[in-house]
Amino acid sequence: MNFKNMREYLAWLYYQYLLITGIYVLEPWEKSIFNSIFFSAIAMVIYTSYVFVPIHVRLALEFFSGIFGSQPESTVALMN
Repeated sequence: MNFKNMREYLAWLYYQYLLITGIYVLEPWEKSIFNSIFFSAIAMVIYTSYVFVPIHVRLALEFFSGIFGSQPESTVALMN
């Protein structure tokens, strides 16, 4: 893909973004405020997912392995 096609594709994606969000009717200063808030919210969601999702997945795996999995070795040793 050459540079011109890539540039046209990115321009098309930006145009779709403007149409879907409806910000094409806003003034330039309103667009910049909306974009700042929108991209800040997206960045916070991505960061929060990066930080907290692995912790929750690990805790869920530990919980379900405790219910459905085998007992830890220390508990098995105490039962014998």
